[in-house]
Amino acid sequence: MNPSTLKSKEFEEQYSGTLSDYVTAIAWSPKGTTLAATSAAGEVVLWRDGDLTTLQTGKGESVNCVAFSKDGQFLAVGGQDGKVNIWRESELIATLENAPAWVDKLAWSPTNNLLAFSLGRYVQVWNADTHDTVVTLNFDNSSVFGIDWRYDGEYLAIGGYLGAKVWDCQNWDDDPYILDIPSASLAIAWSPDGKYLASGNMDRTITVVESHLFSCDGEAQPWVMRGFPGKIRQIAWSEPSTEQDVPLVACSSVDGIVVWEKQADDSLGWEARVLTNHVDIIQAIAFAPKSFLLASAGADGWICLWKKATQVSEILTGVSSGFSSLAWHPQGQQLAAGGEDGELFVWSKTKRGQGFGRK
Repeated sequence: MNPSTLKSKEFEEQYSGTLSDYVTAIAWSPKGTTLAATSAAGEVVLWRDGDLTTLQTGKGESVNCVAFSKDGQFLAVGGQDGKVNIWRESELIATLENAPAWVDKLAWSPTNNLLAFSLGRYVQVWNADTHDTVVTLNFDNSSVFGIDWRYDGEYLAIGGYLGAKVWDCQNWDDDPYILDIPSASLAIAWSPDGKYLASGNMDRTITVVESHLFSCDGEAQPWVMRGFPGKIRQIAWSEPSTEQDVPLVACSSVDGIVVWEKQADDSLGWEARVLTNHVDIIQAIAFAPKSFLLASAGADGWICLWKKATQVSEILTGVSSGFSSLAWHPQGQQLAAGGEDGELFVWSKTKRGQGFGRK
């Protein structure tokens, strides 16, 4: 199904602009007043009410990751130069020097101003209030491929070669819980309710484990889902739950998406439905807030909107080659995306789309 075959217009373009290179990451502030974007040239920009402000000009070294703190007070970026820059409003307040290690992943705690970021085989946790390093965690087996805090800030999960490690944030010195995976954990994500941790893996599997097992003695028995055409690149959880009181979990592999729904009978595990429409690699997926509406951005130059995570209802276009990233506004009324050639887009819901995608 291509864009011309769909007549639905639930979203309309509100803004388009261009950075000088590939858009590597985008993020909305918690209140949705600001959109931050970074590029492979090293740019850091803020979009507010249609105006683009440059915090950092391109210096030829890629900025790879961007995130706002829980209250929106701080903005952090990390990149190829090994630096983590932190702004308060538009003032640069700290630069953490970590060269020669690249900073590929970073994430703020959902409950305080602790920032976790990758440094090769390590993750450092830094306190933005005191400007002190809280702890340096040794992943040991490989470089870090993914970082995610649980919603309550009590656990920090880190993915890499041979699996994921989960640290108790009240007891950093305790040995982490280890989720063994025979290949590598490439994408890692907690469910919004904190009950599940999912890992997308190099060996074409997804592993899902119940988080209450981290505090139990003995081996946890995770669910393992198989049959994907390639490595798992992204994982996304829905905010609302199904009739079984469990969120949906979606994953992307090559040009396809699989949405998994937990069954009432534990022995049946999770039932899959396959979503196919993209014709090139899917670069990003995300559920809209408080909704089962799923967005997927592809290197084919399409953003597909999947109503109730089931069927394509609209396709957004506009890039000259492919899309590289996407992010939902915290209230779900806008969708932002970045392009491989530096394009930056924001779409807004039309009046027709106000009830679109609700569960």
